[in-house]
Amino acid sequence: MTHEPTTAATDKTPMSRVVVAASLGTVFEYYDFMLYGSLAAFFGVLFFPPGNSTAALLGSLATFGAGFAIRPLGALVFGRLGDRVGRKRTFLITITLMGISTAAMGLLPTFEQIGWGAPILLVTLRLVQGLALGGEFGGAAIYIAEHCPADRRGFYTSWIQTTGTMGLVASLMVVLICRAVLDDASFREWGWRIPFLISILLLGLSLYVRAKLGESPMFVQAKARGDLSAAPITESFLTSQHRRSVISAIVVAAAMALTWYTAQFYSLVFMQTALQFDFATASLLAGLAMLIGIPMFVGAGALSDRIGRKPVILAGMLLSTLVVIPAYRGLQAVGHPAMAASAATTAILVYAPPAEFSPFSTAAPDAATSVRDFFAKRGISYRNEPQLRQAPVVTGIGATEFQGYQPEGMLAALTQAGFPTTPSLRAVTNPLDLDREHWIMLALLLAMIAGAALTCGPGAALLAESFPTRIRYTSLSFPYHLTSAWFGGFMPLTATWLVARSGDIFAGLVYPVAVTATCFVLCLFLLRETRHLKMD
Repeated sequence: MTHEPTTAATDKTPMSRVVVAASLGTVFEYYDFMLYGSLAAFFGVLFFPPGNSTAALLGSLATFGAGFAIRPLGALVFGRLGDRVGRKRTFLITITLMGISTAAMGLLPTFEQIGWGAPILLVTLRLVQGLALGGEFGGAAIYIAEHCPADRRGFYTSWIQTTGTMGLVASLMVVLICRAVLDDASFREWGWRIPFLISILLLGLSLYVRAKLGESPMFVQAKARGDLSAAPITESFLTSQHRRSVISAIVVAAAMALTWYTAQFYSLVFMQTALQFDFATASLLAGLAMLIGIPMFVGAGALSDRIGRKPVILAGMLLSTLVVIPAYRGLQAVGHPAMAASAATTAILVYAPPAEFSPFSTAAPDAATSVRDFFAKRGISYRNEPQLRQAPVVTGIGATEFQGYQPEGMLAALTQAGFPTTPSLRAVTNPLDLDREHWIMLALLLAMIAGAALTCGPGAALLAESFPTRIRYTSLSFPYHLTSAWFGGFMPLTATWLVARSGDIFAGLVYPVAVTATCFVLCLFLLRETRHLKMD
């Protein structure tokens, strides 16, 4: 690719309309996709066997991850379609699939009603959602990049990077409103369906907005020249010409996914489990942090137009690597100080066979599983000492030991040792009613979001600039959704599994920090600057 002039491709559509239409549709798709994540802890009870809350949560998060697992396939299917028949037609198809499958979730029967049919239907619809989303982000990012002037490409495409945040915030807000209007029993019985059924309205609005757009000017020009790829998948990934760009895209997208999900999604799970916050308080803090953080993504994209994509992205990776673990420890120290103080003075040991959690088991949990679940539900760290499978389960709380599973005695020992039985901070539902501790937690969340914003803000521009028009949809979409699925989407599940296996509530953070640090080192040597490259 050569250096590029600063004019946009020939098109009469105002950039504001292009950005709003492409971003709005993507916000709605992410609302649909993230809605399940907003209710992940709640869905474990509805759609999986009762009796083990940790296994149910793992099952719920695994189903959340299933939608991510199929996203790479969606990227290949719709990426090829976008490179062959056009950007506009492709993302009209993807948004239709997403809207219909999400609305159908609102009509599903629960495990109590039809047994195993419930999780099977749920997973099926999550797979359809993932397939659709696999074609969405790449199409929207490319559509904007192929319209805008080169010297503002980082700024304009960064709006696409805010759509995941806005979609997640929208899903949290809708759920919060429903829970505020309905009593708890009504929400659990039928009210949880409302946020899903709203997708029909969002689908209609999205189709209306996007149908008014024209085709990407760069695609139109490539088609007129006869320069469309006959085999975009083969040309993208099975030839040596684009190998370095594809590898770089995978590494950058992995860091984008992990920094985003660690800062903005796993923090929501962590506050509800480890800190024992109720859904409304956790959602309010997470949602406020996300809303305040949105300008950071746009600012990072604009900054990359001035100093380059690579230095901004590297700064984000480094910041995330350094700040994530201290920020999460700070969340506990400020958000649940009584728990942090008790954990520092009283050792808890669990001598039991290695942890095995199956979200699909209907058998009663054994003593080892019950003991681990007992501590997990209370957000209490313990040290796991693996024993032979035949050995009895022994739990030590300070100087007191318990054979097998004795919840009453264990609870009494925890109380005597000073472990809290209720959250340290009061519940809040009004942003004007936050205490000093809540504001400190908000600052910690924003520190992590800053790392994600620097990493993600210039990401869409860099990925779009790395590939030619003839294969851009396929070449961008597959690396992005491959890493979003296997690194970002399974991050909550992997982190929760690591916590359950080790007993340490911070153990799950080792995964995103280690991978992000590795991505930083690789990008130092592998990543090329793309700001001045011509898109052709």
